[in-house]
Amino acid sequence: MPIKKGKDTKDTAVPSKNKPKTAASEEKINYSAKDLAEFKKLLSDKLEQARKDNELLKSTLSHTDDHGTDDTSPTFSAMEGGSAGETKEETAQLALRQEKYIKNLQDALVRIENKTYGICRITGKLIPKERLLSVPHATLSIDAKLSQQFNQENASSV
Repeated sequence: MPIKKGKDTKDTAVPSKNKPKTAASEEKINYSAKDLAEFKKLLSDKLEQARKDNELLKSTLSHTDDHGTDDTSPTFSAMEGGSAGETKEETAQLALRQEKYIKNLQDALVRIENKTYGICRITGKLIPKERLLSVPHATLSIDAKLSQQFNQENASSV
């Protein structure tokens, strides 16, 4: 700020209305096309792998890759009877989680096309690149995520 001498010779700061914006004073509001292309590649790779994993889980549930060994397993143990059902239930839950993950990745690709990718849905600020590289479908900055968890914990303890 420019310094202006007052009548009593004390220095007082006067804000400048026409101060030029510098790179340091401007906050980045979205990612560049190069960054978005990098994220799109990362998301596409993760989506492809997630779809393969999901197909594997589904085939496990439907026994499409079964070689007919069910009838050779020992069926006389009453203690182990529930474990097969539990395993199938766990696999079904994993498949549901995988489908949700696939949906989140697809939504992130849509945000890239809309040029809204990487913007925190709570704060409106850019999510750091490091976070998006580790969690590419993230829609919250770390601060917003922690604040949300804190609010949920406080609401449940009341």
